[in-house]
Amino acid sequence: MPAFRQVGEKQLPQEVVFMAWSPKRDLIALANRAGEVLLHRLANFQRVWSLPPNENTGKEVTALAWRPDGKILAFGLTDTKRIILCDVEKPESLHSFSVDTSITYMHWMEVTEESSVLTSFYNAEDESNLLLPKLPALPKNYSTTAKIFSEEKSDEIMKLLGDVRLNALVLGGSSGFIEIYAYGMFKIARVTGVAGSCRGICLSSDLKSLSVITEIQVSSDSETEITYFQLDTRLLSSYLPEVTRMARKFTHISTLLQYIKLSLTCMCEAWEEILMQMDSRLTKFVQEKNTTTSVQDEFMQLLLWGKASLELQALLMNQLTVKGLKKLGQSIESSYSSIQKLVISHLQSGSEALLYHLSELKGMALWKQKYESLGLDASGIEEAITAVGSFILKANELLQVIDSSMKNFKAFFRWLYVAMLRMSEDHVLPELNKVMTQKDITFVADFLTEHFNEAPELYNRKGKYFNVERVGQYLKDEDDDLVSPPNTEGNQWFNFLKNSTHLKESPLLFPYYPEKSLHFVKRQMEGVIDQCLQKPADVIGKSVHQAVCMSLYKTSLSEDSTPQLFKLPFLWNDKTSNIHYVLFTILENSISKIYILRRHTDTSRSVSNGILAVEFGNFLNNSINESSDSRCYSCLDAHFYDDETVTVVLKESVEQEGKERVLAQLPLSSVYTDEDQDRELIWDSTKRLDEQSGEISTRTVFLENQWRVLENMKAQYVSVNGIRKVSCVLSSNLRHVRVFEMDVEDDGEVEEEEEEETTQIAAGEPDELNQSADNQDNVCGASAEELPDETEEHESSLDP
Repeated sequence: MPAFRQVGEKQLPQEVVFMAWSPKRDLIALANRAGEVLLHRLANFQRVWSLPPNENTGKEVTALAWRPDGKILAFGLTDTKRIILCDVEKPESLHSFSVDTSITYMHWMEVTEESSVLTSFYNAEDESNLLLPKLPALPKNYSTTAKIFSEEKSDEIMKLLGDVRLNALVLGGSSGFIEIYAYGMFKIARVTGVAGSCRGICLSSDLKSLSVITEIQVSSDSETEITYFQLDTRLLSSYLPEVTRMARKFTHISTLLQYIKLSLTCMCEAWEEILMQMDSRLTKFVQEKNTTTSVQDEFMQLLLWGKASLELQALLMNQLTVKGLKKLGQSIESSYSSIQKLVISHLQSGSEALLYHLSELKGMALWKQKYESLGLDASGIEEAITAVGSFILKANELLQVIDSSMKNFKAFFRWLYVAMLRMSEDHVLPELNKVMTQKDITFVADFLTEHFNEAPELYNRKGKYFNVERVGQYLKDEDDDLVSPPNTEGNQWFNFLKNSTHLKESPLLFPYYPEKSLHFVKRQMEGVIDQCLQKPADVIGKSVHQAVCMSLYKTSLSEDSTPQLFKLPFLWNDKTSNIHYVLFTILENSISKIYILRRHTDTSRSVSNGILAVEFGNFLNNSINESSDSRCYSCLDAHFYDDETVTVVLKESVEQEGKERVLAQLPLSSVYTDEDQDRELIWDSTKRLDEQSGEISTRTVFLENQWRVLENMKAQYVSVNGIRKVSCVLSSNLRHVRVFEMDVEDDGEVEEEEEEETTQIAAGEPDELNQSADNQDNVCGASAEELPDETEEHESSLDP
């Protein structure tokens, strides 16, 4: 029986450019050349869902990474320069942000360091949950942009934040671009000083060191040089509890800004174009009427004398109509009520929560002993708090305008509706046919005076002479001033502030922008918050310094056009021993050897730093002539399966017709001796490592039983997951995949298991695959969080 058990195989319609196993479930994410991101199960490689490319997110996926808890998948797009965080349950974007350059690699790690301070922070309940009311879910009857906070997904905020334990998404791009995002959401470091385009990146679990592989090309016609950098990130490690607290606050703030943005989007959708109908009709009336009487006077005559000119009658009865007026009145009332509810329950709640978290952050910044070294600036946070206050003031102003407009329109439409019914000689209901009091007449007259004035200068801006509808201007995402700002003349508070030189500049008063829209003030607030939270990223980034720079080898220009995502080198962090491993191959005499470079995460230590070369001897019976060289296998791809094992794809160095490729497990114990563990790497920094290969110790390995011939497949690449004990092999044409369980029971157990599965399927019970990983289920989370069991019928229903 072969060493590994095949559980799935498929020919895919599109070329795969990247694949990554979920760290917690039997799921593998794929990205293809068409720009799709797909999720497949281990069992028969069945598809769970696919996320097609679109204009908003992008069409060219260049990087992929799982959050350590397996609940969120991140991918980067080069055409839009965006990072998308996607829910594992459904193909929906939970969060996205833009970066300055296209991303070529990403790595998502979790901090494993423990301390009493961190433990108490992890176990303590977030005080904001006790002091702040729960954010109301956004109405689900609006567009898909609000899905993350919709009623059916009210727990999405916590899903997005994930576990309290710090995890970090590290992004690498072209031109030495490296950024670190806490919880995958907010930038806490912008690293500089690395040359070339990133090919691999790995942040150690103790946060002491960042390993980076880059390719440096001096000119377009020169060879590419692969270089290894080890960067010292000791500041993150030294201030881990403070970084964790600060990062948690940053992500709360980032989430709340998104909540406010989506609330405003819902408000814009609640406002309808039909509300502009009155302005358009009145403008047309001005352009077509022959009399010199103003529109305001025409309506005043109708109000005071009950008589309308023939032109006004034509406007009201033929264009506006009784039915149209009724519909307009209902639309205004419905739209304004919806906007009012969104402002009160969502916009104000989100703003108050934002104010709370910024105030907490300011308190942290004032504790200079702890947070000054991280770049937390109290004065910058104070400006952000002031900006949020200005936004709350503008939201309150909008509420007053809505309240005033609803009263005005209600009185105006009630009067006009009765007047139009009388014109058409229709029956007027008794409850409407009441004599208007002097107070009612004065109210409508004031409304006409304020709103029905012709404004030629307004025509140049809006193409209309009137601005009867006053709410829509607050929701316009424009830099222009409001068309009809609120009238502050005679306001006692404004006059008091104007005459008080001391209060005018007081930091206790939030600035007020009466001329600006709500959208403008929101953008201003986002800019100030973003600026104040950028400083820690700059300070932490500048503290990172280069410890090692090692030129590994050069790649020829004639290299195939395989996507970079599959090419070695490969980086791995051993969390137990705090060691970075670098796997790469160098072609020597038609044979590709594996080189394993080891660097301790503590850059001040030289112990465990070393390099070894590994070549594979003949372990297939009769596969080659006995007289041939024993070093007969070249390594095509290599990935760390776990801390103690490397999974490799091999081919015979002289490939002939009928010769198959091999999937094998390489135990590090068969490579390293105790002497190697203590040997320090001695190398000439003026030369590349491939130029010093003769001085590097080489081990020839003869594998015994941990290998399998990959029949009828030109295997080239492999993706593995040692936690779930699975691997996925991809062919050189990037379309043919095979999936294996790597730890297999003996013949008897396998047969019994297959019989049980057959019986269960026949009985209509769910087919539980991956029996060998059942002991991991508790680690992976509660069964309620798991995806549905993979019966074929269930799978087809999950397919998009």
